[in-house]
Amino acid sequence: MLSKLFGKKETKVTIYSPVDGEIIPLSEVPDPVFSQKMMGDGAAIKPLNGTVVSPIEGKVVQVFPTKHAVGLQTKNGVEILIHIGLETVGMNGEGFEAHVATGDSVKAGDKLITFDPELVKEKAASDIIPIVITNTDQMQSITKNDKQSVRAGQDELLVVEVSK
Repeated sequence: MLSKLFGKKETKVTIYSPVDGEIIPLSEVPDPVFSQKMMGDGAAIKPLNGTVVSPIEGKVVQVFPTKHAVGLQTKNGVEILIHIGLETVGMNGEGFEAHVATGDSVKAGDKLITFDPELVKEKAASDIIPIVITNTDQMQSITKNDKQSVRAGQDELLVVEVSK
């Protein structure tokens, strides 16, 4: 109660799965930018369909022009990148539709992007979707879901402990 009165920052952020699918450790993503955590830490998902929902309550900080990726930020500053497939930027937006714009507020479960899963499998290097915390310097710890499959907007994917 006092933390609400005095505006104390929440220190734990739950990031739900943005897609239905099978969890893959980031280290197994066949792209060194993600597998070597050059962009940050997180997880990846082999999607079962073409709907990506918001994994958090917060705001959209970037929808990439080719609609293959979206950046989000929680109220306490955790920055998340959802990258649909690998080497999908070369698809120039073909098969992707954004349902949000930069600056929009979102709740967990709100539809962000839809994509054609068959087209991504055909034209991209992989359909794997990395979900990365890009400002890991602000994290104390990250706990990863140890289940194999997740449902979009329903199952926890990551829990981030934010530095105070």
